[in-house]
Amino acid sequence: MAARTKSAKDRPSYRCTECGWTTAKWLGRCPECQAWGTVEEFGGAPAVRTTAAGRVSSAALPIGQVDSRQATARPTGVDELDRVLGGGLVPGAVVLLAGEPGVGKSTLLLDVAAKAASDEHRTLYVTAEESASQVRLRADRIRAINDHLFLAAETDLSAVLGHLDAVKPSLLILDSVQTVASPEIEGAPGGMAQVREVAGALIRASKERGMSTLLVGHVTKDGAIAGPRLLEHLVDVVLSFEGDRHARLRLVRGVKNRYGATDEVGCFELHDEGITGLADPSGLFLTRRDEPVPGTCLTVTLEGRRPLVAEVQALTVDSQIPSPRRTTSGLETSRVSMMLAVLEQRGRISALGKRDIYSATVGGVKLSEPAADLAIALALASAASDTPLPKNLVAIGEVGLAGEVRRVTGVQRRLAEAHRLGFTHALVPTDPGKVPPGMKVTEVANMGDALRVLPRRSRTEPPREADARR
Repeated sequence: MAARTKSAKDRPSYRCTECGWTTAKWLGRCPECQAWGTVEEFGGAPAVRTTAAGRVSSAALPIGQVDSRQATARPTGVDELDRVLGGGLVPGAVVLLAGEPGVGKSTLLLDVAAKAASDEHRTLYVTAEESASQVRLRADRIRAINDHLFLAAETDLSAVLGHLDAVKPSLLILDSVQTVASPEIEGAPGGMAQVREVAGALIRASKERGMSTLLVGHVTKDGAIAGPRLLEHLVDVVLSFEGDRHARLRLVRGVKNRYGATDEVGCFELHDEGITGLADPSGLFLTRRDEPVPGTCLTVTLEGRRPLVAEVQALTVDSQIPSPRRTTSGLETSRVSMMLAVLEQRGRISALGKRDIYSATVGGVKLSEPAADLAIALALASAASDTPLPKNLVAIGEVGLAGEVRRVTGVQRRLAEAHRLGFTHALVPTDPGKVPPGMKVTEVANMGDALRVLPRRSRTEPPREADARR
């Protein structure tokens, strides 16, 4: 007797919990998002359907006849955020702002809500993580009180949509998308199905009403945006809010932007009275001194397209243990180790191998681009010789293992920023391009050329501390 075959409705189906991709059989790795172990069984196999042609909502037009004024951005009142967004918020745009807990997302968006509200443009702030009274206390502290700013505490999607009908806002802020749930969808808030339904409903409402929407998103322990990856594809703009909770500096980076560039960075300072934009944040990363100090060197880093002057500090002391310490803060340990090897082998500085070495940046800035290599190497050499570098000197360049100094991008922008802040001397790779008038630029091809900025005695004699102990 022939065995009974299962119908399509009885056969199981599988779905990726990260991106929502479906298949009729189980796979260990999702072909769509390349994630391992995320394909799970969820029900019957998807039915194969065809869609017939239907009525169009609007006739297709030649692209030259499409009105582009509907995509004109409206400023939010926060200049640093407008810089990252490309001028402001576009009507109907949906923006996802993600960051670690306590970094200042709610404080920033509450400030944006108050400044963007006006007689013609109402703002609705929906909090799903705090009570309305808690948000009011924060608004009093940062002075974000506006008669056209409406506040609601809801965790139900249908209630949020009801507030949209009642208030009719031009800007909606939802904090956060992972804590709102729809009663029509099974699962706890923050699950893949719930996040997808909440985001989809708010995106439809934004497009239909011409309402800008700001969604707050959580991040995982790895720093990725929590929830399905589909969320990042659905929204128009994805912003990343970064910063060390022990430092004042906060950075907003554009990860995805359908209305502008993604290489802009907004700088903010978080303090007791709230959060403020920094049009000129270089002062946070510098230590003003009357006289230069050994072990310090300045460089110019690029955060997106914005040049920032930062200070690298190094300290070397005699080690009391067989394996000397190598401690870094704000710098990549691997790059500092490479610079130590280059200085010892190519720069003929042998005093570093048996000493404890500490290197750090000022103001909590993190330097990860190779353009800071030359400044790191000079700071280490200055600390080893206990001799300061010349005053008002900046160093820009990537250092290779052969000791060569390589060119980096944006040298002219970096030099212009250093000149604007009053620095008069720069060490750069060969062929830097146009140099600001009045600035002395020294081209260096290798570490030997770069180390000539130190006094000759300091490059041939051991450190003073070692001399005293001998």
